[in-house]
Amino acid sequence: MNDRTPASPAALLEGSQLMRQGTADVFRHRERSRLKKVLRAIAVVFLLDAFLYDWYTTGHRIGLPSFGPEFIYFLPVIGIFVAIAFMALMPFMFGRSPHLTVYPEQVEIGLTEIKGLDTQVDEVIRTLDVFLGYATFRDELGGTPRRGILFEGPPGTGKTFLAKAMAKQAGVPFMFIPAPSFVSMWQGMTAWRIRAFFKKLRKAARKEGGAIGFIEEIDAVAMSRGGVSSATAAPSDLARTTSAFFGSGEGSMVNELLIQLQSFDTPPWRDRVRGKLIAWVNGYLPPNRQFHSIRPEYHNILLIAATNRGDSLDPALLRPGRFDRRLYFDLPTKQERRDLIDFFLARKSHDERLDVDADRERIAHETFGYTPVMIEHLFDEALLVSLREGRKRMNFEDVMEAKFTEEIGTKQVTNYTETDRDAVATHEAGHATVAYLVGVGRRLEVLSIIKRRGALGLLAHSDEEERLTRTKTELEAGIAIALGGLAAEEMCFGESGTGPGADLAAATSLAAQMVGSFGMAGSLISYEAVADGPLSRSNLVGKVLGNPETKQRVEDILDGQRERVREVLAENRDIHAALRDALMEHDELVRDEILEVIEKALANRL
Repeated sequence: MNDRTPASPAALLEGSQLMRQGTADVFRHRERSRLKKVLRAIAVVFLLDAFLYDWYTTGHRIGLPSFGPEFIYFLPVIGIFVAIAFMALMPFMFGRSPHLTVYPEQVEIGLTEIKGLDTQVDEVIRTLDVFLGYATFRDELGGTPRRGILFEGPPGTGKTFLAKAMAKQAGVPFMFIPAPSFVSMWQGMTAWRIRAFFKKLRKAARKEGGAIGFIEEIDAVAMSRGGVSSATAAPSDLARTTSAFFGSGEGSMVNELLIQLQSFDTPPWRDRVRGKLIAWVNGYLPPNRQFHSIRPEYHNILLIAATNRGDSLDPALLRPGRFDRRLYFDLPTKQERRDLIDFFLARKSHDERLDVDADRERIAHETFGYTPVMIEHLFDEALLVSLREGRKRMNFEDVMEAKFTEEIGTKQVTNYTETDRDAVATHEAGHATVAYLVGVGRRLEVLSIIKRRGALGLLAHSDEEERLTRTKTELEAGIAIALGGLAAEEMCFGESGTGPGADLAAATSLAAQMVGSFGMAGSLISYEAVADGPLSRSNLVGKVLGNPETKQRVEDILDGQRERVREVLAENRDIHAALRDALMEHDELVRDEILEVIEKALANRL
């Protein structure tokens, strides 16, 4: 197998002769457009100056027009006509393209500065090669340049950021538009706005030598069409109806988008008029004396769309010639998170300790599952923590506090009764005891009886190493940890309270996945195969619990783990009691503090 490591962006950009030639072509095109604008401005100023000079020298004076005294009687009529005209033209006023144009010099970050997206940057650089060198690719190689790319992935993974960096690298305008802004309350205006956006895109490409369009959340206007099932039934009575003048025009959005994606090279109105005139003249001329028809000019356009629901888009959008390249943005790996941490910390005020590799590696490990936006936000929150404590530089402790606040919520002062305080401490100590003794490769982060986000207490624990898969033993350990609080209450009080409700829901969900999805309970049938209907993929627990046989298997798993947890707690009452007493005294234990209490309890056994 050939594992190709993506080359660095700087190396790809430096070694790309097509991109260098194409960039030069773009800048020459922009310079020609600028000179044309200057010449037109000079001509307009000259003609206006000549007109004003002639007007002045012939004795005319510039002033406001005068009206007779009877003019006041016509004002109401004029006002009514103006109001009627305004109402008639109102839909057309809302038909303008609501896009935002960003020019290359307004974008701060280029492709060489992007971190954490090595694979995606590698691909878009090769796309820019063809985009800028389209003349060579079409005329010399006979290829058809790529016109559309679909960016798909979770929110905050850098889709919009990378698209802007592409525009800066290419040196062409970047036209950004969120797809929901296409939708209008006026019937037909949604399709009109889509046409207006593509018209502006073509105009920018003619003037600037190329243009990149970016449609954010394209699923808002490009969901898969449902065929005849989406048709509206005819009214069966004379009930009240409303005019169809208002409406989103959802039925035409996808169709209009498909049409525009095939109309990149539509000529401007001047060329269309000229072409019709030539065709009309050629109709009167013999074939050997006819004028040559005008060939449509190629518009150098690259359209990028972003979504986190790529599978829900209309299949016609994804065929070759439209969005024929799908680029997936996944969560960054540990090394990519480390690169992002280095990038963000270089731009934010921080203590010298955060320059130590060990601390940065620890942050990269702790931020497993974070997107680039979430990592940057984490450092911003850490800066706020440092400011609250009177410092202007964040340190490692600030970052960890900000992380816990983001993940488990802010602390809420609550006056517990002694009974509630003892019950919550007993419950959480049960979780921690089981997690330490049963959890394989688990790191205990926070053990607390301080209320956060509606939870009276919590145990936060994570993997010691970055893991992407789970074994059956690890899943059973997860269920056991979830049941630790319930078993601790039963051991200490003889019965459980309302506290384990959320724990039971989590344990049931995990056991249902073992039975109905992972094939870990004696049957290899997967309920994930059910794609549609009320018991669809999104309701796996409902599918499993709706079958008496699989429901019994879930019961067996839960009962088995509860018995296991009871035995563990009975054999380690001293550890549980030590953690409960420490919580009653300190309210919250963090990392090493938890281990110190457990190790001290184990040492007292000797």
